Amino acid sequence: MNLRIFGRKLRQTFGISAPRMSVRTQLSWRWKFPALCVILALVAGMWWWGFDFGQFLGGFNRSEVAEKQQRLDAEVAQLRGENVRLRSRNAELESDLNMTRGAQVSLSKPALELQSENTQIKEELAFLQRLFSDSGKQGTVSIQRLTAERERDDAYHFSLLVVRGGNPSDDFAGQLTLQAGLVAGGKSSVIALPDDQPDASEALKLRFKYYQRVEGTIVVPPGSQLKTLQAKVLETGQASPKATRSLNIS
Repeated sequence: MNLRIFGRKLRQTFGISAPRMSVRTQLSWRWKFPALCVILALVAGMWWWGFDFGQFLGGFNRSEVAEKQQRLDAEVAQLRGENVRLRSRNAELESDLNMTRGAQVSLSKPALELQSENTQIKEELAFLQRLFSDSGKQGTVSIQRLTAERERDDAYHFSLLVVRGGNPSDDFAGQLTLQAGLVAGGKSSVIALPDDQPDASEALKLRFKYYQRVEGTIVVPPGSQLKTLQAKVLETGQASPKATRSLNIS
C-alpha cells in the first residue's frame, strides 16, 4: 500500500490533522539598500524640516536672511563701484589742480616781473616829470637810482638811470664808466669798466636826449663781494665827468 494513502487513512481514523507549513520570502540586498536609502532620506527631510520650522518659530527666517544678504551684497558692489569712480574723479581733479597750480606759478612770475617793471616805469616817469618841469636845470646831467645785486657767484647785475634836465634840443653822446670795489679773503681790489672788461663797452655807451637807462653785468672773481660801486658820465670830447654817483653795499 502506498504510504501516503495509508497515512491519510490513519489521520482520518484517529482525527489527526496535518501540520501546516508557512513559507516566508526573504528580500535580497538588491531591494534592501534602496529601501534603506529612502528611509534615511525621509528621516533627514523630517529632521531638516523640523530644524527649519523650529528656526522660523524662533524668529529666524532663512529665506528672509538670504534675501537681505543678497540685497546687502548688491549694495556693497554698488558702493565699491562708486568708490572706484570717486577715486578716478579725485585723481582727475588732483591732476587738474596740479596743472592749475603750475600755470599759476608760471604766470605769477611774469606778472610779478611786469608789476615790478610797471612800478619802476611809473617812478621813472614821475621823476622825469618833476625833473623836466624845472627849467632852471637846462642841460644838467645826473645819475639816478644806481643799484647792484648779485646775479651769480662770479657776477653782479647793475642798473642806473642817466637823466638830462631842462628841454634840450640835441642829443647827449658820451660814455659811462664804472669802478667796482671788491673784497675777497680780506684783500681789496678794484675793477674798472669798460677798461678791465671791454665786452661791457657797448652797454655803457650813452646817446639820448632826455634820459637813458643803463644796465649790465660786472664779472668778479668767484667768492668776491662787491662793497662799493662808482658811476661816472663822460661826454664825448670832455675829460671831466658830467655826473658822478657812488653806491656803498654793506
